[in-house]
Amino acid sequence: MKQKFIRFMYGRYGVDKLSKHLVWAGLILGLLSMFFGGSLLYLFSLVLFIYSYFRIFSKNTTKRYRELCSYERFLAKIKNGPATWKKEVTQRKQYKIFKCPSCNQKLRIPRGHGRVEIRCKKCQTLFCGKT
Repeated sequence: MKQKFIRFMYGRYGVDKLSKHLVWAGLILGLLSMFFGGSLLYLFSLVLFIYSYFRIFSKNTTKRYRELCSYERFLAKIKNGPATWKKEVTQRKQYKIFKCPSCNQKLRIPRGHGRVEIRCKKCQTLFCGKT
């Protein structure tokens, strides 16, 4: 039986962080729908379960890996968001933070220089700003 399952799973994507989180979210929503009687919650929990098992048994590993990478980038933004906000707030007294109009790269310029011409380090775009 174990060999049949191993043969069946050969070439399939398998379980990853996103699949585990989808199963847990489906389980929690299913339990909430039992307590509160929401058919919409139950339907959404079933959709999460079906999608997580679709990901686990999928043979399109490159697409599943891209989904995992985008999910991990999303989690990193949530996790690091308060820290970057705190860093920007503490630096606000010494530096003026600009965003490049073409690539949205954040640029830090020391305060007290008046009107300056800023060149983006990423895309080399010139724009003006007041420090």
